[in-house]
Amino acid sequence: MSRSRSVSCVLAALGALALPLQASASPANESYDSAAFDRCIAGVRTQALGAGISAAVFDQHVGTVTPDVSVLPLLDSQPEFKTPIWDYLAGLVDAERVQDGQAMLREHAATLKRVESQHGVDPATVVAVWGVESNFGKTFGKRPLLTSLTTLSCMGRRQPFFRGELIATLQIVQAGDVAADNLVGSWAGAFGHTQFMPSTYRRIAVDFDGDGRRDLVGSVPDALASTANYLKRSGWRTGEPWGYEVRLPAEFDASVAGRTSRKPLSFWTGRGVTRMDGAPLTGSDKATALMLPAGKSGPAFLVFKNFDAIYSYNAAESYAFAIALLSDRLRGQGGLVTAWPTDDPGLSRLERRELQALLLQRGHDIGEVDGMIGSASRAAIKLEQERLGMSADGRAGQKILRALQRATGGPEVGAHG
Repeated sequence: MSRSRSVSCVLAALGALALPLQASASPANESYDSAAFDRCIAGVRTQALGAGISAAVFDQHVGTVTPDVSVLPLLDSQPEFKTPIWDYLAGLVDAERVQDGQAMLREHAATLKRVESQHGVDPATVVAVWGVESNFGKTFGKRPLLTSLTTLSCMGRRQPFFRGELIATLQIVQAGDVAADNLVGSWAGAFGHTQFMPSTYRRIAVDFDGDGRRDLVGSVPDALASTANYLKRSGWRTGEPWGYEVRLPAEFDASVAGRTSRKPLSFWTGRGVTRMDGAPLTGSDKATALMLPAGKSGPAFLVFKNFDAIYSYNAAESYAFAIALLSDRLRGQGGLVTAWPTDDPGLSRLERRELQALLLQRGHDIGEVDGMIGSASRAAIKLEQERLGMSADGRAGQKILRALQRATGGPEVGAHG
């Protein structure tokens, strides 16, 4: 997940020194121009040395890198922007993650209490970020940061941005905070328990366990405190909610909704908006927004400044709702009252694994049961949809799961949380 949306003025100015390399239309399947890549790296080297990176560190960690062109198509692939919100949330705010998160709240209660005392962000919100970003430290990502960022510094779009992230990564290594071999993460460079981008790490990460290093990979206390520090510096207001689900009147004018359309509470009250139980709206914020992430027929939310702080962590509304709603569940609150406007709701991770097991049972070679619905699983789903007389769209939703449960004679169960 991207954190920083810009590079410092100094790095942006220095970025002009590096010669850009144009990406091909299908970069993952084509070779690259090694001479042009080498020229670009020479420019990046000049930029890095100007930012204080030693020649030895640069040459050791960047000078011998072979670009990984498989990262280039990922520049245009972010699920939080392309996946229907009911699918996105079904896998991120499910019973497993709630149970695991509550266990983390208990296990790290003392640390989280100190984090809240120093940074003013409640434990449930911090742990929700941890759960969504890395499944509580279980999924850091597998791509070597230095390889990915070196590639993106000289190929594809946003090269100046990624050069800044590469230099920030080298600064982390040079400072001895995290060893280069431990810097693995997402294709874009996010790493650690709460997936900071390197430049964000440089600005905001804190040493909370007192060992003299800011280590978001090997230290849970450092990661949790750094996350709280990020949210606080993004405008988090201690003791205030992110927002809550609301009920709209039948004739509500949806044109006034939107995250950036801020109004006082009295504006929404005057238009008949209430809490889900019919009670009046509450909150002291003078600038609130009414959000309809799936349109007027889906759940409606009144959001406050703390929603914006969450949104700043990764600028996608679906992502911010995942954090916000998971934090509510971790506090013991129930799920949403209003259903999403779909006749084929998304699947929890448990249900995805169940679906894959059913596909294997029916003879499809889809690999291991891991809850990750990839191309092999979608192809198998299409075949089963055709056999069952369904629309063959490859969608992994409740419809195909229940159809396969019936077809195999197994129990048809309701949605898992």
